[in-house]
Amino acid sequence: MEILFKLFLSFLKVGSLSFGGAYSLLPVIENETVKNHAWLTNDEFLNILSMVEIIPGAISVKFATYTGYKVAGIPGVFAANLGNLTTPIILISLAAYFYNYIKSHEYLKNALNGVKFAILGMILAIVYQYSTKSYSDWFQFLFLATGFILTVFFRLNPIYIVAITGFAAIIIYKLKVL
Repeated sequence: MEILFKLFLSFLKVGSLSFGGAYSLLPVIENETVKNHAWLTNDEFLNILSMVEIIPGAISVKFATYTGYKVAGIPGVFAANLGNLTTPIILISLAAYFYNYIKSHEYLKNALNGVKFAILGMILAIVYQYSTKSYSDWFQFLFLATGFILTVFFRLNPIYIVAITGFAAIIIYKLKVL
């Protein structure tokens, strides 16, 4: 029961402190799962990040599900996800209720504008950490560059980018082994 409560509290932090979308929460998830509780290793965290990026859905829910299951089975899945979703559900419900009153509030608009650039910095930090921790050969840099180019310059749908790079990786690594 204690471990379920720890899972709940850890993912309550994730759900409560993660603003700005999927990648802004990765430092919080890493801090809780790797550093604070050692439920995951650094390598395992990066491997899970790779895995959850190709599965549809919210990254925090997928991390909560994986970590909860690893630590405490099915009850852990429920505890971690309940913690993860509690704050967003409350805040979204309140925001929906008060939307007409807060949508033009000057202080809120300024705060959100400032926060989005801090979140961009956090995303860039995760990209840097992810690429430096995972980099082992020049093929990986090629995939990083390909994903960036296909996204920025060709505005290709992420599904196609995943399919193209996945297929290319199979071919390249198959040829590399031969």
